Order: sequence, then C-alpha cells, then structure tokens
Amino acid sequence: MEKKDAPVKEPQILYSQRCWIDGSLQAATLFLEGGKIDRIVWGKAAVPDMKDYGDAVLMPGLIDPHVHINEPGRTHWEGFDTATRAAAFGGITTLIDMPLNSSPVTTTGAAFWEKIQASEGKRQVHCGFWGGVVDDNKQHVQELINAGCLGFKAFLTHSGIADFPNATPAQLDVVMPLIAAAGLPLLVHCELALDPDSDRALQQNPRSYAAWLASRPDRWEVAAIEAMIYLCRKHRCRTHIVHLATAAALPLIRAAKREGLPLTVETCPHYLFWAAEDLPDGDTRYKCAPPIRSAANRDALLAAIGEGLIDFLGSDHSPAPPEIKELDSGNLAKAWGGIAGLQFLLPASWTSLGDRVGLAQFIPLLTENPARFAGLAHRKGKIAPGYDADLVVWEPESTFLVQQSAVQHRHKVSPYVGEMLKGRVLHTWVNGREAYGRDIFLSWNAGDVLRH
Repeated sequence: MEKKDAPVKEPQILYSQRCWIDGSLQAATLFLEGGKIDRIVWGKAAVPDMKDYGDAVLMPGLIDPHVHINEPGRTHWEGFDTATRAAAFGGITTLIDMPLNSSPVTTTGAAFWEKIQASEGKRQVHCGFWGGVVDDNKQHVQELINAGCLGFKAFLTHSGIADFPNATPAQLDVVMPLIAAAGLPLLVHCELALDPDSDRALQQNPRSYAAWLASRPDRWEVAAIEAMIYLCRKHRCRTHIVHLATAAALPLIRAAKREGLPLTVETCPHYLFWAAEDLPDGDTRYKCAPPIRSAANRDALLAAIGEGLIDFLGSDHSPAPPEIKELDSGNLAKAWGGIAGLQFLLPASWTSLGDRVGLAQFIPLLTENPARFAGLAHRKGKIAPGYDADLVVWEPESTFLVQQSAVQHRHKVSPYVGEMLKGRVLHTWVNGREAYGRDIFLSWNAGDVLRH
C-alpha cells in the first residue's frame, strides 16, 4: 500500500450535524491544531476548507484496552504495523497491548523498553502497554511501574504461552499492594482450572464445539472472579475482569460494585454477537477462552451492559497464523485460542447492542470509560478543547458485508468475514491528522507511546 504522508495544513476544521460532545449529539465545528482540539464552535462555522461530514457521527476515537500484538518475537502472528493499521480502519485511535505472545514477554523493565522500540516507525495509532504478572516476577513489578506501564495483566489459568505462566491467587495477594500503591489496575484472566479431566470429551471429539465449551465451564470463571473480589476487597487494589464470558458471575459482580469495591469488568464483541448453539463444529476461527457460551448467556450479558454493570468493551484481538489456528484440521483441542477482531470492534459491538441501547449509552463503552480505566481521561475519550485530536467519523445506520480483502490484520483469518455488520467507519483522525479515509491511508506513523 502506498504511503501518502503529506504535511499537515493547520488548523484542520471538521463539521458534523452529530458531534458527540458533553454526552449528547449536536451540530458543531471542531478546530484542530498541534494535535489537539483547539476550539469548538456550535453549529456550522462559516469558514473555508472545512471538512463537512453531514449527519455522520463525529466522536472521540475508540480506545481498545485489550489487544495482543505479538511483536517483537512473533511478528509473523501480528505486528505493530498491521495491528495499528487495522485499528485505524476500525476507528480505533488508541490501543493497549497485552504483555504475552511477544518474545520476550513484557514481565521486566528491559522487555518493556524492547516492546516500545519494536513499535517505532510502525504506530498508525497510539499504543500503551500493560506489564505482566507471572508466578516469579514480583521483583520486576516496581521497575515496570517506573517504566510507565499502564497497569498489569495476570492469568489464573494457563495462558497458552509457556514463558508467561499463570499466577495463583496467593501470588497475586503478594503483588497487589505494590500495584495498589501505584494506583494502577490489575487485569485478570479469570478462569480457575477446577476439573483436570474437563477436556476428556474434547480429546475424543476434537472438532466438537460443544466439547470445547464443556471443557471450560462457567464455574471456572465464577470461582476465579470470586477469588479476585476477595483480593480486591482485601487490598483495595483496582481489579479488572477481562473478557467476561459467563453471565453466572453477574450477581457476584453486582454485589461487589454495590459494596463500592474498585472492580471493573469488560466483555468482548464475540460474546455478544454469537451463541454456542449456532457455531459450526471444526471451525477454529471461533475458538477463544473463555469460550463463546449459550444464547441465553449472551442475552444476559447484553442486559448487563444495559444495566451499566459492564464498564466497557475490548476486542481481545488474539490472532495466529492459519497453520497454528488448525484451519485445515478443525482440531479445537490443538488450535490457538483467540478471535481476530480488532478491526471490527466498533461495528460488531454496535450490531449487537444498537437495538438495545442508544448511542448515548453505547459511545462511552468504547471511548470515555476505557480512557478513564487506563488513566488517560485527562486527554482522551472526549471532544473538548485541549484534548487530543483523536476522532472517528462513522455511520451507525449503514450496513456492510465484511469482505476478506478488506481485512487489514496480518492474516485475513477472522470469523467476522462474511458477516453483515452495522456501523461503517468513514474517517479516523490521529493526533490531528487524518490517518484513514474511505479505504485508504492518508497519514502514517501518527501514533505516540502512552505511559502513565
């Protein structure tokens, strides 16, 4: 793809009849200068060289707090260039990279800086980084804090990566006071492997989605969430449940929030879009952990978002090469578990939620709420003077068929290919520069490194 990075003429002036400002959609003209929103004029300003977006929604760029980029070391899975390009195509202007899947994993200060260096010259959008907590790196937690990681990620079950071993609740009990003292969040993959033989049916029928689902039962999530709520209460450490898949844990979460614990929760579009009953056997594109559960479970998660119980959404983009995904064999026991969906965070989420919540409730799930969670609310997630000029223009009413040729991930292996989605992204602005506009890139390497 040809790079079309031209000098930026300032100020850039954008207008829409539906700008998301102060919690409502209203006609406004935005003046962008120096990578910031310089000022706002209500209504349509009488100025030349204005980009008029009509009634398309102009809102803050999306923030995806759950992305596996895999560079350095596994760039053949996904790298910064392809991941951030896909993000820009999807209206995401900030993503936060998970600490596993790369080599080295981001569990030391040295690995953190290696990760930043690997992103140089390849950031089409802004990138922040989570540090990792594994079974033996307590001594590195403070150096990761000092380096500027935005928080920490831990697994309570096998991560799938040998050099990122899971931590136990007892080990997290030791490091949570350090994380709490820094005011940072601890993000936890909440599954506890309670049944050593839970995959027996899967080993006998490795192409069966029902067998894969049975191998990761709801009670694994519930037990892990129960343990983390206990530790959250004990240490008052900001505790975050990533990719909630089971509705069975919602009563626990509701009670913890009513108690005032610093507990936050995310779920992912794939848990809202599909249901286990509809998934074909042998199609490993749908394999993820925790698994996609029943239609009734999906409906309960959708209702929990409407209730305000789930704080925000993340893609949990976790791609792999086709051979590791076992596309030919359809072997769900062997295939890498992860949904490739970064580019489709906005339309997949809106397709699932648009009939249940309005834009006023939907937009903060992808902008203001994750910005607050990641410690970026002073500069991102809102349209206001002085905020970063990271913006997306999209049409909530437009539908489109996902074509494989349009996928910008390194590998065009995604269960969203062939799906009809609602909510077309038209333009993405990063640092006051139009990074993407109607299927082409207009500005390259516009993203910054974000540290706390």
